[in-house]
Amino acid sequence: MKRIGLLSAAVVAGMLVTAVPALATPAGEASAGAANFARGNSAPVVIGTLAPCAINPDAAGTVNGGSPAVTKTGVKFGATTSTCTTTVVNEEEWVTTTKSEAKGTGFELSALVAQGGPRLKIGSWRLTCDATQNGTNAGWALGGMSGWTGLPQQIPANYVHEIKKGGTVLAKAKFAEVILPEPNDGSITMNLIRITFEPASGYSGTVSIGSAACSPTP
Repeated sequence: MKRIGLLSAAVVAGMLVTAVPALATPAGEASAGAANFARGNSAPVVIGTLAPCAINPDAAGTVNGGSPAVTKTGVKFGATTSTCTTTVVNEEEWVTTTKSEAKGTGFELSALVAQGGPRLKIGSWRLTCDATQNGTNAGWALGGMSGWTGLPQQIPANYVHEIKKGGTVLAKAKFAEVILPEPNDGSITMNLIRITFEPASGYSGTVSIGSAACSPTP
């Protein structure tokens, strides 16, 4: 089953999504995920930022990022890639558009299985952030999901899904997390999924999947 979403900075503001005070949004960047979590006093499981890229706003072309599949105790990321592209649409006036994209396959979180929780899988995912002089749009897609019991077919921005064993919440997953600068300048940052472990799981820390940000072009 596939789930998709598309948001613009203007539309998000109209949906009364709360703006979060933040540093200036990058011109365009993307990355595929990261992890930093631990069980009790055990050594933490750490995966640094995967497949990062950032656009070059001063030159047309594509900056590529990529990371091979990585498996650590309790979590697995398949191969991930990113592209950050600047396109010149008017060379005389140097009018540009940008597209920042991250995508991946074969994500699996098994850390909660020993606690009686679900094995969470995502077969494929994609996150994009497009920018023009007029504004920005963020879009995403998820496919091949299993273990996400109770997840709605239509996932709104900033949706929090509780990952449970019976009635006990082991972790929370925030989908399509939108961050807008304050004051809103038309830029947007989106984190596709951010999983935060709850105390009942015996773990602390987070696992993130997909991040992209972009600002209107000059």
